[in-house]
Amino acid sequence: MNALRSVIFYAGYFLAILFFGLLCLPIAPLLPLPSRYRLLNLYNHFIIAWFSWICGIRYDFRGHKALPEGPMVILSNHQCEWETIYLQVLKPPVCTVLKQELLRLPLFGWALRLLHPIALDRSRPSKALKQVLSQGPQRLKEGLSVLIFPEGTRVDPGQRRRYNKSGAVIACRAGVPVLPVAHNAGERWPGRHWIKNPGRLSVVVGDPIATEGRTPEDVLVDVERWIEAQLDEISEVPRPERAQAPSPQMPV
Repeated sequence: MNALRSVIFYAGYFLAILFFGLLCLPIAPLLPLPSRYRLLNLYNHFIIAWFSWICGIRYDFRGHKALPEGPMVILSNHQCEWETIYLQVLKPPVCTVLKQELLRLPLFGWALRLLHPIALDRSRPSKALKQVLSQGPQRLKEGLSVLIFPEGTRVDPGQRRRYNKSGAVIACRAGVPVLPVAHNAGERWPGRHWIKNPGRLSVVVGDPIATEGRTPEDVLVDVERWIEAQLDEISEVPRPERAQAPSPQMPV
């Protein structure tokens, strides 16, 4: 049954890329950035709803229903594709730090280019780090929030990975708050398997964490403790003991 649901889901998923791509891409470049986000996010809203309808997902959203005005750095755990879709609609307009290969995908990648992402060449980590630290504050000054996954890559449910502090660094440099987000989306939408699993998908949005007058290391400690504590509560897959401290390095 789950396999059949997943086949139907992916049929709608790819048809949605084709439909919204052909409908929105000719119009989006002509619009100012906020309106461009609203138009292109129609696809994201559809996929979130389609996933629930077809795959038997019960959403459990907790936290802020009305987020503060102004840009911020959004830091979330990373398990699968679902959160990359959802976090685009949480506080638009949002600039996502992502791998540059995604921009080469037909239609989907072309739409991403229009949203001013920070696209990294992960084969050159030193250059990628400099790019995040220079472009991140600039995007914040332009009024965009910045989305970074501090684990640096997808982490399977039940696993832990140390957090990097690049997101906390740009938040501290720009004097904007950090918005922590935790979720268990990988239990419903496995990152390494195409079959989707019905059940509860929980998303918890925390209180913004102030950065003014604080070091990135201190901010990252608060972020990591909060996200990991939420994951311990909402995860259905058993998790290992928490690391004692975040990584002192700054990989991207």
